[in-house]
Amino acid sequence: MIRFAAIGHILGLFLTGLGATMLLPVLIATLTPGDDVRPTAYAFAATAGAGLLLWRGIPRPPSDLTMREGIFMVVAIWVAASLFGALPFLFTSQFSLTDAIFESASGLTTTGATILAKVEVLSRSVQFWRHFTHWLGGMGIVVLGVAVLPLLGLGGLHLYRAEFSGAKSEKLRPRITETAMALWRIYAAFTAIEFVLLMLAGMDWFDAACHTFSTLGTGGFSTRSDSIAGFHSPLIEYILIVFMVLAGINFTRHYLLFVDRRPGAVLGDPEVRAYAAVLAVATVAVTATLAGSMPLEPAFRAALFQSASIMTTTGFATADFELWAPVAHAVLFALMFFGGCTGSTSGGLKASRIVLLWNLVLRDLRRTISRHGVFTVRLGREVVQEKTVLAFVNLVYLALFVHVVASLAISATGVDLLTALTSVTACMFNVGPGFGSVGPAENYSHLPMAAKWLLSFCMVAGRLEFYTALVIFHPAFWKR
Repeated sequence: MIRFAAIGHILGLFLTGLGATMLLPVLIATLTPGDDVRPTAYAFAATAGAGLLLWRGIPRPPSDLTMREGIFMVVAIWVAASLFGALPFLFTSQFSLTDAIFESASGLTTTGATILAKVEVLSRSVQFWRHFTHWLGGMGIVVLGVAVLPLLGLGGLHLYRAEFSGAKSEKLRPRITETAMALWRIYAAFTAIEFVLLMLAGMDWFDAACHTFSTLGTGGFSTRSDSIAGFHSPLIEYILIVFMVLAGINFTRHYLLFVDRRPGAVLGDPEVRAYAAVLAVATVAVTATLAGSMPLEPAFRAALFQSASIMTTTGFATADFELWAPVAHAVLFALMFFGGCTGSTSGGLKASRIVLLWNLVLRDLRRTISRHGVFTVRLGREVVQEKTVLAFVNLVYLALFVHVVASLAISATGVDLLTALTSVTACMFNVGPGFGSVGPAENYSHLPMAAKWLLSFCMVAGRLEFYTALVIFHPAFWKR
């Protein structure tokens, strides 16, 4: 059976840490003339207070978490983070309870879907928190905790595996704690570099910080209602393109490149090569559709920016791509499913899984031609075990099943079919903008309350790659 006391103790530790991060927007509110400190201060008090009550009030568990408890812990942390992360929004006058939780889940899962028509109505402190949730959720609240839990003997490896279900986790260090910390150091270094470059490109420190959080978390929230188009700066757009692409690459590859100095491990990685190739093809295809209506460089920049933004599931926009040709729509919609690399901050099905599925199709074609041959599925030079292939195929089936059911449920609330299909795609793959009435120039505020709750679930389920979020609903999960 699941030891709920143990989970309550650990959950308290995470909520205490989440509350501590709210001190940053409290500080900004204090230092900004005219900013209302109450929303973030109340949120800090409630979150940290609840966390301390659970952490200090429930005894520390005497042994490690089981895998089942680790899975439940991951889901509990994401749900609790979404609920308590909504408090700074809820304590303002712009959000209902449903909208606050939707915005919080969107931020922490790095989806970037918003209910705000004008983001400028928010105070600086709440704006900062809104973007900071992208940064926290990007590498993963759970992965951050992995660096702490093993020190307490609380089963960090189980949490690590549950967070990256279906992905090949490559341990760079002998201990999982050292692996997590190594990846966070790279994440922090990218953050500092992008922040400086955006300031040099013309952003003030606040815009630079907020967009850095959104870029590296591949989230897509912006301080301006027009998103990146509101800055009218090609240099800013190119800087964001570079860091969106970097954020969409497996962070273990960044470690091998920048720390171990092994460029061959990155350039020769089949997933990275597929990721780069698909981005290049998509950019060329979209550029071709735009070249007739604008000069070549702006067309190329718009195509590259939007392709990178959608493929990495960041969701920034420099144009209303719904006004582009239908061919461009088809390319961008396909990129929503493709996503970035495993072990990155982006969503989607992930490039390695798409490559594996393609290789699986090729293998079965060879089997059809040569029925007595023995064929394997490979990812690069590595032979992929059949059980791994089956797990990937089942994950795709599960994702498509959730997509169909959720789309039908959204349609049943009165939403048109195009909006229902693309809003589910955008939320479950953590992209943000879709098509129809949730396009890059629109928002999610007009959707019915039931649709917002369902899309919030899709965000969390997609961030946890479906199995971890859905397995707790299976009766066998709760049996001894």
